[in-house]
Amino acid sequence: MIDVVMPQMGESIVEGTVTRWLKKPGDRVERDEALFEISTDKVDTEIPSPAAGTLAEILVPEGQTVPINTVVARIDETGAARAPSAAVEEAAAAPPAEQPAAPPTPAVPAAPEAAAAAPAAAAVEDLQAAAEAVGPLSPLVRKMLREHNLDPRLIKGTGAGGRITKQDVEAYLAARAREAAAPPPPPAAEAPPPPSTRAEAAAAPPAAAPPPAVAAPPPAAEVTPVARAEAPKVRVEPMSIMRQRIAEHMVLSKRTSAHVTTIHRVDMTRVARMRERYKAEVQQRYGFSLTYLPFITRAAAQALRAYPLLNASIDGTNIVYHNEINIGIAVALDNGLIVPVIRNADEKSVIGLQRAIADLAARARSRQLKPDEVHGGTFSITNFGSYGSLTGTPIINQPQVAILGVGVVEKAPVVVDDDKIAIRSVCLLSLTFDHRLIDGALADQFMQKIKSVLENWSEEVL
Repeated sequence: MIDVVMPQMGESIVEGTVTRWLKKPGDRVERDEALFEISTDKVDTEIPSPAAGTLAEILVPEGQTVPINTVVARIDETGAARAPSAAVEEAAAAPPAEQPAAPPTPAVPAAPEAAAAAPAAAAVEDLQAAAEAVGPLSPLVRKMLREHNLDPRLIKGTGAGGRITKQDVEAYLAARAREAAAPPPPPAAEAPPPPSTRAEAAAAPPAAAPPPAVAAPPPAAEVTPVARAEAPKVRVEPMSIMRQRIAEHMVLSKRTSAHVTTIHRVDMTRVARMRERYKAEVQQRYGFSLTYLPFITRAAAQALRAYPLLNASIDGTNIVYHNEINIGIAVALDNGLIVPVIRNADEKSVIGLQRAIADLAARARSRQLKPDEVHGGTFSITNFGSYGSLTGTPIINQPQVAILGVGVVEKAPVVVDDDKIAIRSVCLLSLTFDHRLIDGALADQFMQKIKSVLENWSEEVL
C-alpha cells in the first residue's frame, strides 16, 4: 500500500482542505494523474497520484481540513495489476459449460446515434488541436471532454475570458440529453394524389359515406384543478473553501487598514500607438498578445523604486521596507480571485512582464500555480478595466499598504495645448492606500510618477 499524504504547499502552510476527490475507491489511477483537489490559505490546486494502482480507500472526506503530512488515502499498487490476470487465469482453468445452441439472432440495423458517433469521434480525435481554438482548459474539463467525446468548439464558455468550465460541459450534456429524449413529431397525414385525368377521376371509387350522427354524450362534471406545490423562493449553497478564504481576507483587510483611494486620469496615447505598432510582431514571435498591463506594471515598478514607502508594510509600530519589488497581479477565476506574484518586476522589460503575466494567469486558471508564486508580494495591481469598468476602489492585499486599480483604456475627447480638443486614449488609474502609513500627498506624488512614465513613454524601454 502507498500512503497519499496532505502535501506541504509552502513553508507557511500548516494545513489543507480536501475540496474534491477526482477518483473514487476502486478506480484505477496512473502515476502523476490528478487524484484530488485541495485548498489552502494561499492556493487551490490539484494533487497528483504518487504511484500507479487502484485507489484502495479514502481516509479524509471532501470538505475536511487536516494538518500537512496527514494520510488522506491509500493506493494499492499490486491489487490492480493482479486482478485482471487472476480473472483471466480462473476463466482459462474453468471447464467449458455446455450451453444449448442459441437461435440465430436477426440482424438489427444500427441506430442513427451510433452511426453518427464515428464522424463525431473523428472530429475530436485530437483534443489538443481542438482546444487551441478555445483557449486554456483545466485538467478536469479536458477529462470530461475525453470521457464524453465532446468537441470544445461546440460548447459556449461562461468562465473568465470565455473559458469553458465544468458547469458549461454539464449544461451541454444535459441539453444534448433533453434533445435526444424529446419525442419525434408525428408524421403528417399524406393526402391522396389527385387524379391526373378526367377519366381517372370518373373511374375513382366514390368516397365512403360519413357515418351516421351519434348523439354527443352529456358534458362531464367540472373538475377543480389541483393546486401545484409552490417552488422554493431561495436556494442555499455552502461557500467554497476559496470563497471563504477571500471573504476572511477582505474583512481582515478592511478591519486592519485605513483605506483611502485617489484617482488619476492618464493619457495612454503614446502607449496605445506603440502597442498597436508591435502587437502583431509580439504575437507572431512570442505567441502571446501585447496588452496595456505590462506597460502599467513597469511604470508602477519605477514609481515604487522612487517612492519605497509604497512598497513597505507595517509590523506593529515598525515599518518594514522591502528591497525587492514583487508585484502581484490579480487573476479572476471561475469561483474567486487569486493574486500570483511577479518577482523582481523592476528588472523585467515590457516583453518579460507580458510573458510573466500571461503564464501566471494561464496556470492560475488551470490550478497549476505553486505556493511560492502566490505569496511574498509587496504591491498589487488589479485590472478591472478588462471587463469594461472605468474605475474602482480595490481593497488592499494584506500585509501590503497599497494596490493600484486599472480602468479600461478608451478614446475620449481631451483638451490639449492651445485649448484644442483632440481624441486621445485615456485611462483612469486608482490607488487605494493605507492611511496609517501613507498620506494623500505621497500617494498623489506616486501616481504622478506613474502618469509621467506612461505619458512620456520611450520605445527603447520595450
